Amino acid sequence: MDPVPESRRPRKALKISGQRKRTISRQSLHGQVADRLRDMVVHGELVPGEKVPVAALSQTLGVSLTPLREALKVLAEEGLVELTPNRGARVVPYTVEEAEALFEVIAGLESLAAELAARRMSNEDLAHLEKAHKQMRSYFEKEERDLYFEINSSIHLRIVRYSFNDILVNTHVKLMVRANRGRYIAIIDPERWREAIAEHEAVMEAFREREAERAGRVWRVHLLRSGQAVQKALRRQSAGEIGADFK
Repeated sequence: MDPVPESRRPRKALKISGQRKRTISRQSLHGQVADRLRDMVVHGELVPGEKVPVAALSQTLGVSLTPLREALKVLAEEGLVELTPNRGARVVPYTVEEAEALFEVIAGLESLAAELAARRMSNEDLAHLEKAHKQMRSYFEKEERDLYFEINSSIHLRIVRYSFNDILVNTHVKLMVRANRGRYIAIIDPERWREAIAEHEAVMEAFREREAERAGRVWRVHLLRSGQAVQKALRRQSAGEIGADFK
């Protein structure tokens, strides 16, 4: 295991609640509203290509129009929504071309992260991954897709953090805002979901054995297959074979 300077080690991660909140307190800042809207885009509650129902969202989330509009500006900067003067906001469509390009890059970044993590993470770091992996497997067996996705996302982020490479981490964060839309679409397919679990098992085995190159290979295949599943779903949606919710 490669030594990592104490100054480069991440702070202990916060525990992620399994419950997806449907309302936001009136005291929340627009950043929290942006988090909720981003979540709705990822889960398809705000449909790609359609106008964002600002008035209805204001009532549903329990916030005024001001923080909601500020939150939409944040999502516009992230490329998730498009703002048009006097016409409001529209969810940016997720295209096959974008999915292909994103997952090619994500696969490269995360496979490198997995290789570095296998060498650099401590036994305590590995124990945290083991615990999260066990919980994720439980959600898979119960078919709790939303809870599975939350902890699955945290596992991907942990692996990147455990690379202890700040440039890699910061680059990955910027891309994941858009890539998460695809990652959720990928697990809607039951067959792909089962494959993904097996791939997670494989990378954990590589981590336990500290086999860095193997971990990188397994993780690259995992991300590329997810990208292929997303592209397939988008093509089927475009052909009218499945609905906007990809079902």
